[in-house]
Amino acid sequence: MKPFHWGYEFDNVISEKGGFDAIITNPPWETFKPQAKEFFAQYSDLVTKNKMDIKTFEKQKKKMLQNKEVANAWLEYQSQFPYVILYYRSAEKYQNQISVVNGRKQGTDINLYKLFVEQCFNLLRSNGECGIVIPSGIYTDLGTKQLREMLFTQTSVSGLFCFENRKTIFEGVHRSFKFVVLTFEKDGETTEFPAKFMRHDVGELESFPDGETLNISVDIIRRLSPDSISVMEFKNDVDIAIAQKMAKFPLLGEKIDEKWNLKLTSEFHMTNDSQLFKTEPGKGILPLYEGKMIEQFTHLLSKPRYWIEETEGRKAIIGKNQDNRQILDYQTYRAGFRKIARNTDSRTIIATIIPPSFHAENFQSVLRCSDKISNPPNSKEILLLVALWNSFVVDYGIRFRVSANVNFFYVYQLPVPRLTEKDPYFNEIVKRAAKLICTTPEFDQLAKETGLTSHKKGITDETKRAKLRAELDGIIAHLYQLTETEFKHILNTFPLVSDTLKKATIKAYQEHS
Repeated sequence: MKPFHWGYEFDNVISEKGGFDAIITNPPWETFKPQAKEFFAQYSDLVTKNKMDIKTFEKQKKKMLQNKEVANAWLEYQSQFPYVILYYRSAEKYQNQISVVNGRKQGTDINLYKLFVEQCFNLLRSNGECGIVIPSGIYTDLGTKQLREMLFTQTSVSGLFCFENRKTIFEGVHRSFKFVVLTFEKDGETTEFPAKFMRHDVGELESFPDGETLNISVDIIRRLSPDSISVMEFKNDVDIAIAQKMAKFPLLGEKIDEKWNLKLTSEFHMTNDSQLFKTEPGKGILPLYEGKMIEQFTHLLSKPRYWIEETEGRKAIIGKNQDNRQILDYQTYRAGFRKIARNTDSRTIIATIIPPSFHAENFQSVLRCSDKISNPPNSKEILLLVALWNSFVVDYGIRFRVSANVNFFYVYQLPVPRLTEKDPYFNEIVKRAAKLICTTPEFDQLAKETGLTSHKKGITDETKRAKLRAELDGIIAHLYQLTETEFKHILNTFPLVSDTLKKATIKAYQEHS
């Protein structure tokens, strides 16, 4: 342990002046925890950080640990972390590292950039100023909620300028990665602050804030994201007007009596549960669904890589509880979405329904069993939910919040109409979603439950599927009471979507007026 003592090293600054006048920094952007692949790459050319699958890596790691020298070095490396992590989690100076949402602490890994933000605040004198370059997670992620609270209530934020690394401002960083130049003055309170998002040119900083800068009200942030106070990536006043219309509907995480409610769940972890994974199908074995296997309204994007023996899978899910052959979630149709997604991709929410089977961590699904949640959505309501998730309107809503992962919290924070069969638009949406999803024999039962005789009534022709999807988007835009101008604005925020598709979607909106 070799701690750096700021009060000792800079006694005249800290003790006599109360802190620094200004701090400018570009801190490390990495999680403080053992990085196994990074460590073992030193001992084997076969180990690569990103392109090596888990099973191959674990096999290679096991071989290397048979070498005593490597095993001891691995133990020594791991021992550097626990006590320091404990310090970061319990030290008074880092009290804003743990976020509390709905009365619960949000467990997240220690990220060095988060520590730097709070330490910069600690080291500044009253009215001292900080300029810091950090990932965009500072204004979106659930784990940084408490830091946002600190910035809004104990500093005056003077600028939030967000870059996308499209022009390789930082080498070695993915081109879709987003980072911000955050500036703030210690003490005071933030009621509004200037912001720009998704910029590509460093030169724009010289004139920031300028006439194109959006002044974002903290009051609006708190109304639109009451639990997380996440900052949405608004571009202009139209974005704010649309967000206010969407905010009239209940958040998905709210429990509403006499309406369907849902709970999201992960089933198997790709690393921790890898011992269950088979590489060949067989009798009594079910496929393992991963996020990469689905696309909007289809489960057929790619074939399974792994399978799980049903008896072993049940045992892992039930744990120490007794197996009374009760119906478990994997035995039902479940809506789900990809976890890994960026708001710079063509679409952010990628959702569909999977047939009875197991799923892995990068495919998040809706919990269905009625003994676990009150009023779970039925088959038609599940189809409604998938249609809403896959719509441009809802996708637009989540793109303001998400950086790289569609986490549970962001989905729970989505304002979504809890329509039931008695409500307008319900049957129109469900009917179209069923035709898009029920296209293989595994969906015969779901097809019957939703009014189709079998999967043969599903639509597989791509031109007809595109028409159905355009109709769904048009209907859902009306459901959220959007004007044509507002809906066109939403479509223009999807630069990777073709103009042909956008025109078809607007036409469908007009025809449904």
